[in-house]
Amino acid sequence: MLDKDTKRRIDTCRDILVGKVPDPKSQVEQITVALIYKFMDDMDLEAEELGGERKFFTKDYERYRWAKLVAPGVSGQEMLNTYSEALTKMVENDNLPALFRSIFRNAYLPYRDPETLRSFLREIDSFTYDHSERLGDAFEYLLSVLGSQGDAGQFRTPRHIIDFMVEIIDPKKNEVILDPACGTAGFLISAYKHILKANSSFVVNGNGKHEDADATEQALESPMRFPGDQLSLEDRSRLAGNIKGYDISPDMVRLSLVNLYLHGFADPKVEEYDTLTSEEKWTQTADVILANPPFMSPKGGIKPHTRFQVQSKRSEVLFVDYIAEHLNPNGRAAIVVPEGIIFQSQSAYVALRKMLVENHLAAVVSLPAGVFNPYSGVKTSILILDRAVAKASEHVAFFKIENDGFQLGAQRKAQKGSQLPQVKAELTAWLQEARAGRGEQLNGHFGFVVPREMLVNGSDYNLSGERYRPIEESTSHWPIVKIGEVCEIARGASPRPINDFMTDSPDGVNWIKIGDAPVGAKYITSTKEKVTPAGAEKSRYVRPGDFLLSNSMSFGRPYIMATDGCIHDGWLLLRLKDTSLTDQDYLYHILGSSSVYDQFARQATGGVVNNLNSSIVASVEIPLPPIEVQREIVAEIEGYQRVIEGARAVVDNYRPHIPVDPEWPVPSMGEIADFKNGLNFTRSEDGEPLRIVGVSDFQSNWLVPSDSLSSIQLDAAVGADYLLQPGDVLFVRSNGNPDLVGRSMLVPEEIGRASFSGFTIRARFDTSKASPRYLAHFFKTPLFAERMKTTGQGANIRNLSQGILSELQVPLPDLATQQVIVTEIEAEQALVNGNRDLIARFEKKIDAAIARVWGEAKVEGAA
Repeated sequence: MLDKDTKRRIDTCRDILVGKVPDPKSQVEQITVALIYKFMDDMDLEAEELGGERKFFTKDYERYRWAKLVAPGVSGQEMLNTYSEALTKMVENDNLPALFRSIFRNAYLPYRDPETLRSFLREIDSFTYDHSERLGDAFEYLLSVLGSQGDAGQFRTPRHIIDFMVEIIDPKKNEVILDPACGTAGFLISAYKHILKANSSFVVNGNGKHEDADATEQALESPMRFPGDQLSLEDRSRLAGNIKGYDISPDMVRLSLVNLYLHGFADPKVEEYDTLTSEEKWTQTADVILANPPFMSPKGGIKPHTRFQVQSKRSEVLFVDYIAEHLNPNGRAAIVVPEGIIFQSQSAYVALRKMLVENHLAAVVSLPAGVFNPYSGVKTSILILDRAVAKASEHVAFFKIENDGFQLGAQRKAQKGSQLPQVKAELTAWLQEARAGRGEQLNGHFGFVVPREMLVNGSDYNLSGERYRPIEESTSHWPIVKIGEVCEIARGASPRPINDFMTDSPDGVNWIKIGDAPVGAKYITSTKEKVTPAGAEKSRYVRPGDFLLSNSMSFGRPYIMATDGCIHDGWLLLRLKDTSLTDQDYLYHILGSSSVYDQFARQATGGVVNNLNSSIVASVEIPLPPIEVQREIVAEIEGYQRVIEGARAVVDNYRPHIPVDPEWPVPSMGEIADFKNGLNFTRSEDGEPLRIVGVSDFQSNWLVPSDSLSSIQLDAAVGADYLLQPGDVLFVRSNGNPDLVGRSMLVPEEIGRASFSGFTIRARFDTSKASPRYLAHFFKTPLFAERMKTTGQGANIRNLSQGILSELQVPLPDLATQQVIVTEIEAEQALVNGNRDLIARFEKKIDAAIARVWGEAKVEGAA
């Protein structure tokens, strides 16, 4: 396992090079070549110490020995001349194995600064190795600095995900193991380690002691801890020849060869090969294939040969096809795939899934969207192919991992609660049962099984696990049908480019956008934009009575069309097949229910934003009572809604009204109040606790609940004149939202020890002249709002000031009259608050009415 000192040295080498070699990949190559160069001399020195002979630096090449290169007294310029010459000459050294010659074939020094090279080589010289595995672990860390090879859609697979996949596939010592897009050979090395572990009778720890084997730390182990002592020489020879890899990039091939050599492979079998366009190796098959193939295709697509079963120009489709077709009769594979493979509806994706479901697929493991951070947030899954399982079992297993042991942000910090070990255990146990023909049950918490015929019945062979996740059987005593049985479903379409079809002409056709459907509205009644008749022909036309469903934004919310028009591809159209069997308003309430939303959410595609499509919506189940019962349910719900609408009208329209007598005095606020701007507070762990009223605490009503304010610690004591008193009135002075400026709030009796923030102004009134409660009500009236607009900065006021407030005039009767007005207004407000309670109560009744249709027990609010 990589030690901290070696890691630090690698980081230092990169720091030295970054000024001259800014590209991380080039840094890796420079460090790789230098490490190999030094390691060859180290091995020669070790051979001499053991009584043998030098192997690499002999005869004319002896002058290039590392020890001479960095010897005391060698100047920087001499070092640069020797090292750059050695890099070009080493490829001609017949004493080097072919692998090492290939490493040096394109090696060169990309800069000519003697001091940079001296610092770099001195740091490399500080590396020491007990054996090649130590260098291999250092090299793996070096590879981790390689980020996305983004142009090809290649992302370095996290090591814990690689090991997770290898443990599930469980490669054996006599099996042929292949990675057809091997990158830096991570899967091949993990498979090798797995086999060594499985064939070791003891473990060698870092101190040279023997321990019992522990199979739970595979990702952290080095092969030398697992000696593979139960492998015979014949086993080892066969294993070395059976682990193979291809990659289209010569740079990746070189890195793979080094990585494998340093992990004990004297003659690694990795070749430069274009898996998708070359037929040379088509007849070669494998028992185990492990891969994270490129996700992206070059512009114009791949130009593959004709032997693929699925015809496509998409690299991810072709790689999965290649892997499936190159498994031996009982072969197994684990493949990282993008979400397109799981649910895309294009014919090539469907054909690929059909082939997999019928002949290869054993399980699908959904990974979190951030597994490849920081290189990509792409959502991926793992396909487990097992031809023996596909033959013996009528079921496919689905798993969903939400915690892989690391946070999903860019830093990918470790976190507790990884689900990988439990998923591995559950899936491994199920695979064993499935190979024996007993795969109809899966015992565990993270997975479930689905009959293959269910995947086939969907016609698109969709592999989104949430689509098939079992739900509790409905207890509804009404028939359960699928939405596709009662509605025709189609996706919208957009004329392209849309701007070419927009029009202001009265002959234009309504162009229905998400913004034309107000939140909470039932109907879409009008549109803001129109398209030409030609644009409408290229879109999807809808008519009054049709349902629209957002398939991404406003996810799953239904609307009924009250006008005609055409829709873009962000909408789904639902049109009732038979209005004599399904009531329009009943379907609206059912589509808007939480039970339907939950089904949408389970089956939705997309890694970040939920997405619906026609097949998902068609498969969602709803209860369908007889039409007469549907209408009774609608009548019940709409009766409740009329009560809610009446109560909401009261709540929304009520404003306190004060009938002003023209004989009342009208003093300015400056005559009856003192004002003070709030403070900007600094928090401190050691300071005095104090409650602070800020802009976020202002409510539409004037009384602030006493438990809505939080206490904070301050770095300094607050003067008594900044402490609030019951009866003070606060105003919002400034805020990013102009609508909040001028909003007021009465400080309640139970405020406790509190102050007010710098975005507010406190008004403290002379209670011998004015009742704060009376004024607090007046500040909520339309009359005060009008006076605010015509005073100070006028209607464009964005920052309230003490001066503006001082000028505002307020009608002020005697205290007794003020108290009468307060009593009357607060009696009215009690009735308004009762309407709020009524709304909440009848909303629960609507929920209960819909729940009864589903057979769910929900408690209605007491009448």
